[in-house]
Amino acid sequence: MAEKIEIMETVLRDAHQCLVATRMRTEDMLPIAAELDDVGYWSAETWGGATFDATLRYLKEDPWERLRKLRAAMPKTRFQMLLRGQNVVGYRNYPDDVVQAFVQRAAANGIDVFRIFDAMNDIRNMKIAIEAALKTGKLVEGTVCYTISPVHSVDYFLQVAENLADMGVQLICLKDMAGMLAPYAAYEIIKKIKSRIALPLHLHSHCTAGLAPMTYMMAIEAGADILDTAIAPFSQGTSQPATEQVVAALKGTPHDTGLDLSKLNKIADYFYRIRRNYAEFESPVNNQIKTDVLISQIPGGMLSNLVAQLRQQKAEDKLDAVLAEMPHVRADLGYPPLVTPTSQIVGSQAALNVMTGRRYSVVAMETRNYVMGLYGKPPGPVSDEMKKMVLGKKEPITCRPADLLKPGLQQARKDAGGLATSEEDVVTYALFPEIARDYFTLRDGRMKTTESRKQVAR
Repeated sequence: MAEKIEIMETVLRDAHQCLVATRMRTEDMLPIAAELDDVGYWSAETWGGATFDATLRYLKEDPWERLRKLRAAMPKTRFQMLLRGQNVVGYRNYPDDVVQAFVQRAAANGIDVFRIFDAMNDIRNMKIAIEAALKTGKLVEGTVCYTISPVHSVDYFLQVAENLADMGVQLICLKDMAGMLAPYAAYEIIKKIKSRIALPLHLHSHCTAGLAPMTYMMAIEAGADILDTAIAPFSQGTSQPATEQVVAALKGTPHDTGLDLSKLNKIADYFYRIRRNYAEFESPVNNQIKTDVLISQIPGGMLSNLVAQLRQQKAEDKLDAVLAEMPHVRADLGYPPLVTPTSQIVGSQAALNVMTGRRYSVVAMETRNYVMGLYGKPPGPVSDEMKKMVLGKKEPITCRPADLLKPGLQQARKDAGGLATSEEDVVTYALFPEIARDYFTLRDGRMKTTESRKQVAR
């Protein structure tokens, strides 16, 4: 059993990704940065996940500049990021040289801990990112994505964790992105991992189904070392348990976090005010306990964005039907854990099935690529009907998907031309060329004033 429990604060990344569609601006983070830095968190999650894309696409901010500004404002606290393995911070596999360059520049700009995962738990898709992160001398969390299906078992999760440990990671993360991990299941999995692997275990969960606070307590009993929490104004719902809640529950016990509630309360007061700025991005499920997530398995970060997308299409009334369709699509695809990008693949295909009124009358390109094996090896078999419909007589690939990709960094440098003014710009262009081009043009004042206003307003 772990003694002191350490805390990772998620308010600057996953919490607002889950609750307000990743829209928190840097200008709303910096005024409270010094107070966050003074708390004594084990780490603060400040980057990665959907924030890179959303910062560029919606906020017209440079994600690298955000990282540098936060790093300057919070010199004492470890910065942690979420890295999607070969997908980096995007939605497809990128060439190895792009992955390596991204990791190197992220470390140089202030990231101390890389949480690296793959949506399929395919170790091949994490290898290059893990090796690159270890080479920087930073900490690496090898991540096991938790899900529930006929093909996922305690021994399955243990095997993934052992494979990650063999690759040299310094921590193991159990990532419960949809908030489905029940207390006793957590106890069994964590107990077994801790009995076999002598590394700290970091648990990530969400409150979507109302299980996470209870799960955290059982995880502590099983030996978990670090927990993800969010300051109260951005906690609960599809986010993490409240930081204050966990700190208060453990106070005066052998697991006391050592964090000061009065400091946390001051930070909470600030974020209660800030959250009002993002009311238009609030999801109707934010303040609900949704046990149906145990069926749909949709992760917290995607749920708020799915609602926003359906709202834009004036189809918000289709949400329940889309959620009901998702487990059927997931079964057809071999039960992938639902986390970026597989959550988007399954969610988008489920939405197409619902909106067209006929299942698979339209098959998204991402679904076709998944069945072809371009995202990795599915945990379970893809249905024969699905393979025949999508691939015809073609056979799925069996190699590591990124082995099929040519190096991409120099091509990105060439294509970006004079728009890229730094190595970070080149990496950004390699990841999101169209969005990067729009942003660089706007940033450098090359866009006409009227068009600039439209871009910023999007």
